[in-house]
Amino acid sequence: MPATFEDLRVLKSAEEIADSVWKIVVRWDAFAKDVVGKQISRSADSIGANIAESFGRYNFGEKLQFIYYSRGSIFETKFWLNRTRERGLIKPDKVQEYVNRLTDLARQLNTFASSLKTVRAEQKLKSVRENQGEYLTIALDDIPVPLFSEEEFNWLAS
Repeated sequence: MPATFEDLRVLKSAEEIADSVWKIVVRWDAFAKDVVGKQISRSADSIGANIAESFGRYNFGEKLQFIYYSRGSIFETKFWLNRTRERGLIKPDKVQEYVNRLTDLARQLNTFASSLKTVRAEQKLKSVRENQGEYLTIALDDIPVPLFSEEEFNWLAS
């Protein structure tokens, strides 16, 4: 695992895409920014934000959950890219370039998630577990009366 989340290749790819989308959106008119621009910018930013949050989690289940959120944001971003193409906001060849980059990023995320699962499995193998204790039961009639002798109480008191 990299030393810092900034060293993650998958995060760097997500940041490049998000920053590139931002540079396009800021040039749009107010209506396009409001309807599509905010949504595509948020979804593109969310990809990297969830990768970063995953890195900060200790529990492997939580790490994976945020990777899956990030993958969901990739698909949301692809949806908004299709809207930009249909509405004439981004040229079709540029949209296809982004879609290809996001598809590659999704593959990177899948690889990253698989590596997390492998590390989790290896750690489970290394964990120390005690054997389960054996519980004995006896009939109530077999319990001595009184339960403790006078000698045992005296021993506890000393």
